[in-house]
Amino acid sequence: MGIARTHAVALLGLTGALVEVEADISAQLPGMILIGLPDAALSQATQRVRAAAANSGCPLTIHRLTINLSPAALPKHGAGFDLAIALACLAADSTVSGESVGKVVHFGELALDGRLRPTPGILPGVMTAARLGHTTVMVPIGNEAEAGLVPDMRVIGVASLREAAIFHGAKLTPKPVEPILAAVTPDSLTAEPDLADVIGNDDAILALQIAAAGGHHVFLLGPPGAGKTMLAARLPGLLPDLDPVSSLEVSSLRSLSGLGLGGALITRPPWEAPHHTATAAAMVGGGGGQIRPGAASQASHGVLFLDEAPEFASPVLDALRQPLESGWISIHRANAVAHFPARFQLVMAANPCPCGKYGAGDLSCTCPPNARRRYLARISGPLLDRIDIQLNVKRITAAQLRVAAGTQRMTSVTARHRVVAARAAAAERLGSTPWTLNSQVPGPWLRGAPVRLAPSATAGLDRALERGGITMRGYDRVLRIAWTLADYDGLSIPGPDQVGQALYLRKGMTS
Repeated sequence: MGIARTHAVALLGLTGALVEVEADISAQLPGMILIGLPDAALSQATQRVRAAAANSGCPLTIHRLTINLSPAALPKHGAGFDLAIALACLAADSTVSGESVGKVVHFGELALDGRLRPTPGILPGVMTAARLGHTTVMVPIGNEAEAGLVPDMRVIGVASLREAAIFHGAKLTPKPVEPILAAVTPDSLTAEPDLADVIGNDDAILALQIAAAGGHHVFLLGPPGAGKTMLAARLPGLLPDLDPVSSLEVSSLRSLSGLGLGGALITRPPWEAPHHTATAAAMVGGGGGQIRPGAASQASHGVLFLDEAPEFASPVLDALRQPLESGWISIHRANAVAHFPARFQLVMAANPCPCGKYGAGDLSCTCPPNARRRYLARISGPLLDRIDIQLNVKRITAAQLRVAAGTQRMTSVTARHRVVAARAAAAERLGSTPWTLNSQVPGPWLRGAPVRLAPSATAGLDRALERGGITMRGYDRVLRIAWTLADYDGLSIPGPDQVGQALYLRKGMTS
């Protein structure tokens, strides 16, 4: 009898810390004690481990077992420590090799029959182990493909505790078991809708392409049936494929959220559309125990769509103001702080009034003017001021429908090629700066000597600022859109036409 050690990983946000799992057997009254700041789910590991070990043919000792999760001051959450705890206990009793167990980082939740269940957060957990110098991990067979996405890492997939014990030297006869596999989530198999499906609303179609090219946020205002949701759903299809760093980040967020990855990283931008009853925790992340990413983080490097935006609670909308500026969400708890990326494109859609009929052709709106103002005032001015493109979307007419039937419309593939070319032009121009997209460039740099536009180009914009039609933040955002329009049109610098069009895209909702 003695002390045995192995390793696991405790995740906090997308980062993690290595946890040393120690097991000690002492000649005291029988029992099993788990210490080291575990949460409720982890505290119940003692019962799962004892039952799983007995049903796997390698029961734990009848003596007193003390399991310590070090560092003791670090909070530990979830059932992903089960396999490490079980193997440390077996190694302390010399059922398995303590030397072999000590060289491997273990992940996995145990079922009572000894099988291993797939565990959320395997990808960021294995990445943490690799970053801290470990080269071998043992994971449930359902997570083997996901863990194999981390380069230069030896991954051992096991279906049960019995298989894990045999790998570490236990003298047991192998027994076949039916493995528990990770479920395939259907949203990863859904095809992206095509831009060619949209009829009419040429201004909105152009606005989507400019938003994709520059990474700009969009607000669409219009009556029901105008096509706001249809337009927003096509924005991810206009975005280029994720680069390797972004792909790894998006895949890690998906893994941490408990959604299956399979054997490949995610290469297309994500799409998140939470319901208007979503809470602040559902939007930005949180949780009473383990901190989970919210919809804003899961939309990172993709699109966050808020349909019927005025129906969201005001605190939920205002919670997005800080990540819109910084690209990060920090969730503070009494004993920990979790950081999640939130570099998303926000698309909001709203009706012009509570009944939705205002400005809808021959339909009669029954809302008084003050009701319309109160309805849209649910979206705070500071949040709305952070939205680059604000456009009014109108219903199409029968004449537009007939004309569109015989015309060839732009597809998402064609638009994406132009978006990629525009982003490449912006990246080349911004090559000596820390930014890659026009939406990331701060106002002082845009108004500075290297790229300052001629007074003739900004004359209309200057007048709008003097009249109070836009704020200083809005002035800078118009300049960003103008540069995106120039990149999209293949121009080296915006002219009066691009600045005027950018001002329309910024103020089209009220023009």
